[in-house]
Amino acid sequence: MNKEIEIKGGLNKNGYKYIASIIIVFFIQGAIFFIAAWRIDIPLAWIFFGINFVYTVVSLIIQAKFNPELVNARGEAKEAIKTWDKILMPTFIIMCGVIFGVIGLDVGRFQWSNLGIYYIYFMVAGYVLYAIFGILINWAMLENEYFEESVRIQEDRGHQVVSTGPYKIVRHPGYLATILWAIAVPFILGSFYGLIPAGISIIILVIRTSLEDKTLHEELDGYSEYAKKTKYRLFPLIW
Repeated sequence: MNKEIEIKGGLNKNGYKYIASIIIVFFIQGAIFFIAAWRIDIPLAWIFFGINFVYTVVSLIIQAKFNPELVNARGEAKEAIKTWDKILMPTFIIMCGVIFGVIGLDVGRFQWSNLGIYYIYFMVAGYVLYAIFGILINWAMLENEYFEESVRIQEDRGHQVVSTGPYKIVRHPGYLATILWAIAVPFILGSFYGLIPAGISIIILVIRTSLEDKTLHEELDGYSEYAKKTKYRLFPLIW
């Protein structure tokens, strides 16, 4: 364990940097949406971003309290990141911004989707998916101290296989949670067109899952044995 964490039992400067970056990303997403919409009188969007902000803060508090080492690690500059991940991860981050941009254009400026009375059903379904996302991603992060943002074998942190909690169900629960998020946001905000960039982001996550799983099989001791017990990479009973 990191010496500074052992002494302080909490966050270091990397941890605070990570927390700041997540808060900044939240405001960037909101800015992209409202600039694309070119209006601010969208009450249901404000409700969503309000809920999202509360979730973000609560999630960060939980992670900082119960898994500060991971928070610190996620804010630290990394080495030995896989070359393909240096392409996939930035592309995914860009697509997340595109999701909010397309949704803003749709529901704010052009009303392409215009779901009418059916919007309430999509919104409720979206919030259900969002709730599952929030529970699953935090569960995975609390269970897995190696839940970093980049794909690498964390030899500097004594990387080991994690097989408890949601990792008993699928091998990559964090990616499954993120896929649910990508579907939930267009549903909540009422945009079918937002599902287009969301679909692209999901494809990126599936590719990343496949490549990461292959890497772990080849380079992480014990992973192949774990994969025999937890058979599904991403989708239970499917893949």
